[in-house]
Amino acid sequence: MERHASTLYSALAAKGHEIHVFTVPSDKRPRNDIQQGSLHVHFAANDHGSVNISLAFDIFNQENLIGEFDYVHTESVSLPHWRAKMVPKVAVTWHGIWYEIMHSKLFQELLSSSDGKLPGPMTELQEAMPRLVDEIKFFSSYKQHICISNSAGEALVNVYQIPQRNVHVILNGVDERKFVQDPKSGQKFRDKHGVPKNVSLVMGVAGRLVRDKGHPLLYEAFLTITKHHPGVFLLVAGSGPWGKRYAELGPSVKVLGELEPSELSEFYNAIDLFVNPTLRPQGLDLTLMESMHCATPVLTPNYPSITGTVVLNEGFGYTFAPNVASFVEAMELAIRDGTEVLQRNGMVCKNYALSMFKATKMASAYERFFLCMKNTRYCQYPLATDC
Repeated sequence: MERHASTLYSALAAKGHEIHVFTVPSDKRPRNDIQQGSLHVHFAANDHGSVNISLAFDIFNQENLIGEFDYVHTESVSLPHWRAKMVPKVAVTWHGIWYEIMHSKLFQELLSSSDGKLPGPMTELQEAMPRLVDEIKFFSSYKQHICISNSAGEALVNVYQIPQRNVHVILNGVDERKFVQDPKSGQKFRDKHGVPKNVSLVMGVAGRLVRDKGHPLLYEAFLTITKHHPGVFLLVAGSGPWGKRYAELGPSVKVLGELEPSELSEFYNAIDLFVNPTLRPQGLDLTLMESMHCATPVLTPNYPSITGTVVLNEGFGYTFAPNVASFVEAMELAIRDGTEVLQRNGMVCKNYALSMFKATKMASAYERFFLCMKNTRYCQYPLATDC
């Protein structure tokens, strides 16, 4: 979400809009406020480096006295619902809702129950329903709701009972200038990190190496793959507890650690297939969109948020149910198809990503939405032509 927010607000500021962001430094260290042209970043941290909501609201009120804001936008509950009631023309973008999080807890519990090795999050699952009920009750405190997937938008209307006219879907976008198809940079990346020349297929995964991102699932599935397909190689980009476990899989796996942002495009170009094993069916993972921009097909769970918005059909790659058997089956299919089919799928992904997941497209959609909030008399959002 941090990358999404930075991309969005920078793009809106570049269009000439005065944008004020109230946040904290990502490294949780004290920093001076930032002003870059039309972009103003106000830091409001507590002693632990987290957002001091009261301080942020005080700074907001001071700025609002200088020049009243035309609209207020909050990323999820950064502006708490009890304060949102006091602010006119508020819109909120939901990057994950408890209806989806509850499903995530369920999938994690099912995985734990099936392997019998890992303690399941049953307590968390039991706590999810009260959290969901509480969330449904306070969602009406926000006037306009933006979802980043079609399935989340449907949940807000059908489960949260938000009026259809107040629910909008604007897909996330990534910087199309940074994530591009570049086979040469991919080959250099392979050489730099010692990927063997004789491998038949290179899969890659990126992100935090933690449980809810599905790494227990990928570990077990790839362990099976290594027994039957020794020529398949896995590049693991990221850090976390499961990094050491992947290293146990032997020479078929290379753990890269965290990559610099400038290296991510090279990573996507270095692999034949991007694997996203997440157990979190909420929001949309930017890594899927980034890899697609680089003409790399994807292998991902068949959650409604993904299959309804990103991986529309088998031409984009492969989907699986969030269990080991289904995951292995999807991997086997990709291996059987081979690099030639994967390259064709990658071009389909690239063309789709360029039409749907561009930062410029996302910023334009938000721009028109906010302009409509400012002047509802002459503006309608969405239009019949929006899709």
